[in-house]
Amino acid sequence: MVNNNEQNINLKKEFLELTKAPPIKIQGIKTKLVPFILANIKWDGKGRWIEPFLGSGVVLFNAKPERAIVADSNKHIIRVYQAIQSGEVAPENLRVFLEKEGQILKQKGESHYYEIRKRFNENHSPFDFIFLNRACFNGIIRFNSRGGFNVPFCRKPERFAPAYITKICNQVAWVKNVILGKDWHFVVQDWRKTISLVEEDDFIYLDPPYNDRHADYFNQWNNDDADELARTVKALKIGFAYSTWKQNQYRVNEHLAKHFTGYPTFTIQHFYHVGSTEKLRNSMEEALVVSHKNINENLLNKTKEILIQPMLSF
Repeated sequence: MVNNNEQNINLKKEFLELTKAPPIKIQGIKTKLVPFILANIKWDGKGRWIEPFLGSGVVLFNAKPERAIVADSNKHIIRVYQAIQSGEVAPENLRVFLEKEGQILKQKGESHYYEIRKRFNENHSPFDFIFLNRACFNGIIRFNSRGGFNVPFCRKPERFAPAYITKICNQVAWVKNVILGKDWHFVVQDWRKTISLVEEDDFIYLDPPYNDRHADYFNQWNNDDADELARTVKALKIGFAYSTWKQNQYRVNEHLAKHFTGYPTFTIQHFYHVGSTEKLRNSMEEALVVSHKNINENLLNKTKEILIQPMLSF
């Protein structure tokens, strides 16, 4: 039994630069944590990568497993990646769309943003969702009780400059190429359904909404949900990695000690730039709980090349 096996890993800048970001921004996005997460996981890749809380998808797209079932309760995020997978959303037609809508935004200002928001809440276009995600306040994804996207404008009418559009389209092109030829299934469903699909040799990565921090970006999430998830994960026969938080300047995450004392736990300091309030945009100690059989025991002796490609077995 490993008790609080914590290692603070100082990730150098060159490692972080090799991690790529997907086109969807979200509170709690883990772009800068990807090297830390993947370097601490050992998996032979024989089964499927299971991810019940896809979020931005940044861990999945950088891990690049051959087979995966990835899900989220937020149908709009899944819809974007389904559209990229099918070719409905491509770098070329997205560029045309963003250039057109960006020019109108520059001329009309925030009124056009709210027109797009209204249109999206009626028609749920993945193009509109990408526009809103990159033009809303601080990259937040949030919906009201009726399921309507309700994040205000970022107050930057010139948001969609040519370089910014190119950046987004390049991100879509990267995701498209990563998905190409792989057996990936993007589905909208509750995490319980996703976990019920696991089979021998599968590996499950979990990044649920953080209890006491982000209630959620689509459905509600509370401590009872977090407790149920923890119990369910610990009962699984397959390997897992579970992202959560350990502590920040305000408090300690009691959920971590309550459910995962005795499990290998790795920690690192991280600053979150995306959040609805200043209190949610601060430094915190991030935690990764890994099942005993899937810890990378040789991490501290690994070379730079292993950190660059931490999941060579895929």
